Amino acid sequence: MPYTTQFRGCTFSYTIQGEGEPVVFVQGVGLHGDGWRPQTSALRNRFRCLTFDNRGMAQSQPPATEITVEQMADDTLAIMNAANIASAHIVGHSLGGCVAQQIALSNPDRVKSLSLLCTSARGADATRLTLKMAWLGARSRIGTRQMRRLAFLQMVLSPQYLATCDQNKVAEDLAPIFGHDLADTPPIVMPQLGALKRFDVSSRLNELAAIPTLVLSAACDVIFPPRYGRALADAIPGAHFVEFPNAAHGVTIERADEVNAKLAQHIETSGSS
Repeated sequence: MPYTTQFRGCTFSYTIQGEGEPVVFVQGVGLHGDGWRPQTSALRNRFRCLTFDNRGMAQSQPPATEITVEQMADDTLAIMNAANIASAHIVGHSLGGCVAQQIALSNPDRVKSLSLLCTSARGADATRLTLKMAWLGARSRIGTRQMRRLAFLQMVLSPQYLATCDQNKVAEDLAPIFGHDLADTPPIVMPQLGALKRFDVSSRLNELAAIPTLVLSAACDVIFPPRYGRALADAIPGAHFVEFPNAAHGVTIERADEVNAKLAQHIETSGSS
């Protein structure tokens, strides 16, 4: 059963699974906390996994205030407080990776390690307008519900993965992971994208030198291409960079076992200090 806590006008829904080193998972644009299910279903056997719905998403309502990365970082810390977690290994995907960086910069004592997946130090890297993203974005919002679902899949999953599966079945199976039918766009998405676009900590990454950091990118990611992950890792002293071939922005779904192994190794290597 999920827990709830209130912070700055929003009632947050969060879930804790497992025992051991605490790991806090921060989700990206348009997904609820259960978007981490491919990770927590495996990692809860080794770690205490905390997931939650971001402000204004799914069961964490109402948004109550402007959505910014700084606000989302404060939200995460408030949920950690409610769960009696003084410090944790922070895992963030996409926008969640930006939130994880913000937490580490504002409250480094709360962070045991960072795992930054398919993200960047500049959120505008993902909101840049390219012909491919404009085309896929338009197709994900226009047309029949089936057409919108399939266009969305092309944004988040690799061509190699999609070529081997029944795409309509994949869209159906992913609805519980995303927290909504892939043909629909939750209202909070546009405010989240606005927060992402305004985020930029590229000049401060040297401040993360003391925090063990894993940066993971996917070769076919059209949202945060791997060059941004590589630049992020290069700018954080001591960071370790991993690029998954034949995977896209949804690498946590299509390559879950391999991602989980990397996360577990990084968390265990970082220790409990």
